Amino acid sequence: DGSAPMPRLHRKSDGVYLGSITDDDLNVLIDYLEEEHGTDTDYFINATTIDQLVGLGASTALVTLLRSAVGDTDGIEVGWEE
Repeated sequence: DGSAPMPRLHRKSDGVYLGSITDDDLNVLIDYLEEEHGTDTDYFINATTIDQLVGLGASTALVTLLRSAVGDTDGIEVGWEE
């Protein structure tokens, strides 16, 4: 259909693919999570971060994906790529 590939999220620690997200959700991550450098494509995600993203308009799909990825941990580093 000629559409661009959706951004893909992966866990930084081991490269495990977490899922694809929409460009809108990627923009929520970029706009509201601190990027350490202008070219950073990774973010620390924990339960508090996910709650904040809900308030900022993240989709149910993104929230579900992130909650599943974080699970019972204190948080994970998540990266993205096109």
